[in-house]
Amino acid sequence: MNTRDQQKEKRRKEILLAGLDLFVKKGYAATKTSDIAKAVNMSDGLLFHYFATKESLYEELIRIGTESSQAWMEIEERSPLNFFTNVTNQILDMIRMNPQGAKFFVLIAQALRSSTTPERITQILASQETRYAKTVELIRKGQEAGEIRRGNPEALAYTFWCSIQGIAEQLAVYPQTPFPQAEWIVSTLKGTEGTT
Repeated sequence: MNTRDQQKEKRRKEILLAGLDLFVKKGYAATKTSDIAKAVNMSDGLLFHYFATKESLYEELIRIGTESSQAWMEIEERSPLNFFTNVTNQILDMIRMNPQGAKFFVLIAQALRSSTTPERITQILASQETRYAKTVELIRKGQEAGEIRRGNPEALAYTFWCSIQGIAEQLAVYPQTPFPQAEWIVSTLKGTEGTT
């Protein structure tokens, strides 16, 4: 990659980060392309050389966020409990090394809830449902092996992911928040004799 291409890629990343920050703060509908252009000190016209529309920039950010979560779900582990430990460690490490990563959790949550999310992006977000389905399946498997506590597998899956989501959102808004240990989160799933 030559110097010009490197500079263009650097500017593209700056636009993505500015867009991420503004979409998280203001929401998709309230964020204007002029806001993003201003945040990176460029004209609206130049911004369109990088992203044709606000929606295309938003879509790129949603894709980055959903691809990360899909990658976590592809972790191969024989033990369901080890799977949840590894996923939790990877997510916390990612946020620790790249604090912007926590904002993707906020962005995706907003996009899932918002009535202004473009249809094409709603379709991309549908892949998030497979994350829950796989989690429920792993919890059932872990319950059969005695690794994961008894209880409704769907409720346990939501308990796990809501813990991750809440922590990520807290860290996105308050980056100085102390990091929890992965084992604290995973302990919500861990089976103990006599647990119901």
